[in-house]
Amino acid sequence: MAANSAPRAVRSALVAENRPPLSESDAAREPIAQFARWYDDALASELPLPNAMTLATVSADGKPSARMVLLKGFDARGFVFYTNYKSRKAVELAANSHGCLVFYWPANERQVRIEGRVEKVTERESDQYFRTRPRDSRIGAWASPQSAALDGRRALEDRFEQFSKRYPEEEIPRPHFWGGYRLKPSAVEFWQGQPNRLHDRLLYVSDNNGVWHINRLAP
Repeated sequence: MAANSAPRAVRSALVAENRPPLSESDAAREPIAQFARWYDDALASELPLPNAMTLATVSADGKPSARMVLLKGFDARGFVFYTNYKSRKAVELAANSHGCLVFYWPANERQVRIEGRVEKVTERESDQYFRTRPRDSRIGAWASPQSAALDGRRALEDRFEQFSKRYPEEEIPRPHFWGGYRLKPSAVEFWQGQPNRLHDRLLYVSDNNGVWHINRLAP
C-alpha cells in the first residue's frame, strides 16, 4: 500500500509520533532562540530553500502585497533580507514600515510568522554582503530596475550586457539603490502541526520593556 493511501488514523499516528508537541515548558524563553532551533532542524532536514520566506507589506493606501524573499541572516536584532530600494516592497516599506514574514517548512509541519517594524541595515552591512554575491548577481543588481515595466526580456539582457562591460573586473561597487532591510520582531508565532487539527500555536509578544511573553493560541 502506498504511503499516501494509508488510513487516516494510521497517518495521524505517524504524525503524532514524528511531531512532538510544542509546549510552553520546552520552548525557548525568547523567540530568536526558538527560531534558531527550528531553523537548524530545517537545515538538518535538507529541505529545499529553508531560508525562503514570504514578506508581506502594505501600501500607503492600505493595499497588501506579498512575495518570496530569502533570509540572509538573523540575530537578536531581527531578520535580514536584501533588495532594490526602488522595488515595490521598498516603496511600500517607506510608506508603512510595518511588515510580516512567514516561514513554512511543510516536511516538518512547521510555520513561523513574524511581525514587526522594518528598517534599513547599515551601508557597511550592505557592502559586506554585496561583496559575497557571485559576480553575475552583482551585475544583475545594477541591471535590473526592479518592479519597473520592461519592453521585453531583451531590454533586461541588454542592460546586463551594458553593465558587464562597465564593470569588467571582479571588483563591482554596490549600487546606491540596493541594500538590506532588517525586520525587528514585536510578535512571533510558532505553529506545529498535530493530529486531528489540534495544532500547537505559541505566540511570543514583546512588552514595552522588551520582555517576551508566551501565549498559547487555539488552532
